[in-house]
Amino acid sequence: MTMDSLYLHQVTRALGRVRLPGSKSVSNRALLLAALAEGTTILTGVLESDDTAVMRDALTALGVGVEPLDSSGRVRVTGIGRGGGFPVKAAELFMGNSGTAARSLTAALALADGTYVVKGVPRMHERPIGDLVEALKGAGAQIDYLENAGFPPLAIAPWARGAERVVRVRGEVSSQFVSAVLMALAWSGEGGRVEIEGELTSPPYVDLTVSLMERFGAKVAREDNAFAIAPGEGYVSPGTYHVEGDASSASYFLAAGALGGGPVRVQGVGRASVQGDVRFAEVLEQLGAKVEMGEDWIECSGRPPLAAFDLDMSAIPDAAMTAAVLALFTEGGPCTLRRIASWRVKETDRISAMATELKKFGTRVQEGADFLRIFPPLDMFTRRTSTVAPVPIDTYEDHRMAMCFSLAAFGPRPVKINDPGCVAKTFPGYFAEFERLVS
Repeated sequence: MTMDSLYLHQVTRALGRVRLPGSKSVSNRALLLAALAEGTTILTGVLESDDTAVMRDALTALGVGVEPLDSSGRVRVTGIGRGGGFPVKAAELFMGNSGTAARSLTAALALADGTYVVKGVPRMHERPIGDLVEALKGAGAQIDYLENAGFPPLAIAPWARGAERVVRVRGEVSSQFVSAVLMALAWSGEGGRVEIEGELTSPPYVDLTVSLMERFGAKVAREDNAFAIAPGEGYVSPGTYHVEGDASSASYFLAAGALGGGPVRVQGVGRASVQGDVRFAEVLEQLGAKVEMGEDWIECSGRPPLAAFDLDMSAIPDAAMTAAVLALFTEGGPCTLRRIASWRVKETDRISAMATELKKFGTRVQEGADFLRIFPPLDMFTRRTSTVAPVPIDTYEDHRMAMCFSLAAFGPRPVKINDPGCVAKTFPGYFAEFERLVS
């Protein structure tokens, strides 16, 4: 999609089924673990998007065999195993604005034996990485900041082996730092311990990481605020691994079902999901929607007005953005999303961006360091038959801003999404799927 903006007409109905694309979080973790593992892995269901292309291109540049197979989402990865590092010993790697890819790969490179530069788009150079770098230095990593201390780009030199195997990492800024250290430390097979300093934000994402590590043969034990990695063979290919659907992307369609009658069913995630964002279904139930769930599907039905809410969203910060837009369609008081400080360091400052765009609907919004309070407008349920000007939504080069504000089309005015192509980061076909379901 290359258009400057996308007009979404007013809609009142949502009905149908969506086969979700592969999870971005699972895809990038699985690609890296398959690359680090002994043996060849066939991955199926891999997301095809800008974020996963960044990881695949970086692994290829490092000499890892990453080969697309006969159908979409099927990839053969020839792992390098432990001990030898990456085949290419010097490289400059461009990570775009993919935090998942940049942080996890930085940790692996830091515990390797080559000389590397990790950089990205300007926004990536504004996203903090200092907590990860300091943790890795505690494990013997040799990392320098090339511009501003605490931020990419980074210069990485060969790992100084023999350092302390207890790694301490702060967890309150991003769970990706903890996940990155865990995945890298288990690669050597020597074992180790990761201790989390402070409170861990978004713990379901670390649980997801541990689940994948165990699928690739690592043994990880949770001990209060720490993880113990048992000595072993490093990672070993499971042969095949299927990437389930993206639970964060599911939130938009399930929310459409809650606003447009439904039922809307997403296929690819359900009761058996390893992703924390499936818990968004519980949020929808609290708002008054009807939710049903199977092993690999979730279905939602409902109509506004939804119930006002005051919720701790620290476990599901990505899906929390969907709840912020649903707040427009609630009654019974203001809606508050709490413990969302991690929004500040995402693709954009999502607290500020969300507040700015919500106000375009006549909504009063209060924002704090880690919360957003939304006072719904009184006219969001008023249907208009005459042509009215669309509400222009700026997306800040942030895929989730674009996708979650598509739901505002259920309100009294059409919506114009600026830079709709930004959804290519995780879901290139999103708007086609959304418009197929709504009327």
